[in-house]
Amino acid sequence: MPPYLNPNRLAMIIGVPKEIKNNENRVALTPAGAKELVKRGHTVYVQHTAGEGSGFPDEEYENAGAKILQTIEATYEIAEMIMKVKEPIESEYKLIRENQLLFTYFHFASYEPLTKAMVESKSVCLAYETVEKADRSLPLLIPMSEVAGRMAVQKGANYLEKPLKGRGILLGGVPGVLPAKVLILGGGIVGTQAAWMAAGLGADVTIMDVSLPRMRYLDDVMPANVNTMMSNEYNIREMIKSADLIVGAVLIPGAKAPHLITRDMLKDMKPGTVLVDVAVDQGGCIETCKPTTHENPTFIIDDVVHYCVANMPGAVPYTSTLALTNATLPYAIQLAEKGWKQACNDNAELKLGLNVIQGEIVYKAVADAFDMPYAMVEKYLAD
Repeated sequence: MPPYLNPNRLAMIIGVPKEIKNNENRVALTPAGAKELVKRGHTVYVQHTAGEGSGFPDEEYENAGAKILQTIEATYEIAEMIMKVKEPIESEYKLIRENQLLFTYFHFASYEPLTKAMVESKSVCLAYETVEKADRSLPLLIPMSEVAGRMAVQKGANYLEKPLKGRGILLGGVPGVLPAKVLILGGGIVGTQAAWMAAGLGADVTIMDVSLPRMRYLDDVMPANVNTMMSNEYNIREMIKSADLIVGAVLIPGAKAPHLITRDMLKDMKPGTVLVDVAVDQGGCIETCKPTTHENPTFIIDDVVHYCVANMPGAVPYTSTLALTNATLPYAIQLAEKGWKQACNDNAELKLGLNVIQGEIVYKAVADAFDMPYAMVEKYLAD
């Protein structure tokens, strides 16, 4: 029997509000995803024009069986589960209800006001970025990390141009002229994708990581113009002197990223060096980086260009929305079919996504980031 014909399933009301963060054009659910939920007996409400930025008009959602609501207030008011892309911003805090399930990226450890607001709301916050498989991979972060890693080099190459205050260097060089040097801090998903892009454009690429097994793997799969190097402060200080583009690609799940490049290191960089900190939504691994927007993406300190957009994949929303829904939909179906408690009891991956429950922080790295009280998640999942 197909699961959506199971008479014991729950029927859930799911709301998809329009993203209102600056220049965020993604949407949490495609029409195809809405159809999968509707055919299982759930009700999907999509805010008017929520999908337009990604190329999905209201008509496509209606054809898939979803209902269109005119306002964000109505969407939050009716839904038992809210599906979003980015964390709620301040104007949304008051719309979130006690016991309402929010399924989105939160990155709590980088922003205390959001954490406190969600604690005060007494909602249930299940964060995409801390859903974790047994092999420590992060299935809901991977698709956006793949997009962001590729975009980091695309944007970095652009900002190396002189009119944009970069060094005026072509990433791949030309015959008789050496290519640019690209330094990538972190050999995970973001770093790997960034390296592939930079290598494909012909750059001289170095990936730094702390894991020898990971570097052995990268040495095996990467092209000849990509090298690996152990990440430590001495090596970083040496490498930044000759780098033209530096990509920060460090992630500690649920926690604030460490500062691998500090303020004093900027003086050792060449004027016009470009820094792209993909980890900025987790606090950033470059001390001088602060979140920027697609509207005003860069700033300059000590003649070094900083590109620190916190929602980089939002610039390519069609690709990003499809990639995200491919990853989140199976989990959303489980949450809708079983309710969040049973789904998290049955699926250890989802359980690790729980960050805040009914006024308490249940993810230790988030509590530690702000020295706030921590509660064991099992307290809420017990029968």
